[in-house]
Amino acid sequence: MATHPAPTRQWRVPPTLPALKLTGAVALLALSLLLDGSDPIRLALAVLTAAALAGWAARDLVAPVRLAVDPDGITVVQGFAGHRRLPWSAVEKVTVDRRARRGLTSELLEIDAGESLHLFGRHDLGADPAEVAEALREARPH
Repeated sequence: MATHPAPTRQWRVPPTLPALKLTGAVALLALSLLLDGSDPIRLALAVLTAAALAGWAARDLVAPVRLAVDPDGITVVQGFAGHRRLPWSAVEKVTVDRRARRGLTSELLEIDAGESLHLFGRHDLGADPAEVAEALREARPH
């Protein structure tokens, strides 16, 4: 089993985010029961939505580190809670995609590894995607 050097830097989901998602799931169920708990369809939809929110929060708790970098490459989250190692030789490009829609601007960090593209938003990283992109560029050996 290969060992990897300790990451020089990690970016993770802010701890408040899973707490907000779980709070939203509980609030949704409570409101559904309070407003009309006798309607089985509405209750089922509320339960499904709350379960999805709870699952989303569980992912944040099980795999909070979304991105890590060290001198040998980048480690990205993959799937529900797995991780994938990308050596620097596999990383073709690190960019930030900025888009403006309806008066709001969103930024996504894009890591292009040839056969795969990894996207991270501010809430995935707990930091500004442009700052993370710069840190990744600085960490890459020349």
